[in-house]
Amino acid sequence: MRNKLKDQMVAQWSDKEDCFPVGFLDFLRQQWRTHDATYEKATIQGVEALESWGMACKAMGDLWPQPSSVYAVSL
Repeated sequence: MRNKLKDQMVAQWSDKEDCFPVGFLDFLRQQWRTHDATYEKATIQGVEALESWGMACKAMGDLWPQPSSVYAVSL
């Protein structure tokens, strides 16, 4: 499933939590899904969480939200 992931993932440092919480922008009703002390480990755990979530949705017959698009503009 890893090669098929197109969902946006956010890993942003939190002074309050002293770690990088990870969340997914296309899942509006969710809070942060995982975290770690380093950005690299947090993003790896984020991908693993997204993969697990995808397998659970498939097993339960739930619909997966359509990935949103982000466009960068050069100035």
